[in-house]
Amino acid sequence: MNALLEPGMMVRHPGQPDWGLGQVQSNIGGRVTVNFEHAGKVVIDARHVELTPVFGQ
Repeated sequence: MNALLEPGMMVRHPGQPDWGLGQVQSNIGGRVTVNFEHAGKVVIDARHVELTPVFGQ
């Protein structure tokens, strides 16, 4: 699923619910950069974390 994430999409990190809603900034080579409400910009290794897309926000 992470391979389908595109810049601008909204996601949540299933292991870090306190980070809040995040907006995908980039998705290059299995590294997804997300700007989260309460954690700021985080680079996620998509091989280890499956981000949850949020629709209708």
